[in-house]
Amino acid sequence: MKDIVAVIFGFGLFVNACIFVPQIIQIWRVKSAESISLVTFGGFNVIQSVGAVHGYYQHDWALMFGMIAALMTSGSVTLLAFIYRRRSAAAARARAQG
Repeated sequence: MKDIVAVIFGFGLFVNACIFVPQIIQIWRVKSAESISLVTFGGFNVIQSVGAVHGYYQHDWALMFGMIAALMTSGSVTLLAFIYRRRSAAAARARAQG
């Protein structure tokens, strides 16, 4: 039973990492992150970082690598949101100036 739960947990971590991919694609496609909450995704990044460190210290490699994978995809959403918001703000300032 313990092995079955471990497999399901590992699969769940993989799915957790994958759920951010559609958001990455959407931001990339529309070149806008208006609907993205940087606070929410920042929180995801912190939780996943702590989870990865916890997995390392507990020698739980599935948890560690699963959290690293989720951090990479969630972090990509955060980075893209930051980039496109910054570009949007710069464009708005340029329009306002002239």
